[in-house]
Amino acid sequence: MSCCTTGTAAAVEGIATVYEVSGMTCGHCKATLALEIGAVDGVLAVDVDLEAGQVTVTTADEPDDALLAEVVDDAGYELTGRAS
Repeated sequence: MSCCTTGTAAAVEGIATVYEVSGMTCGHCKATLALEIGAVDGVLAVDVDLEAGQVTVTTADEPDDALLAEVVDDAGYELTGRAS
């Protein structure tokens, strides 16, 4: 995966969870979050939507919200919760 890859072209089986993330403003933010979240064990795909301020994370099992929040926060952004 290149540094600029932010999602997958093919559908991925798993649990898709949408999170609200603040602080994302550009393509670099998108690439950084895709890379950092994508490195978490069990994450199958990451799709970052800058305009909506949301990140969709597809995981093999139920996602660990606390771990994902820590990863996002460590990357310099704020995961504010699951989107409703």
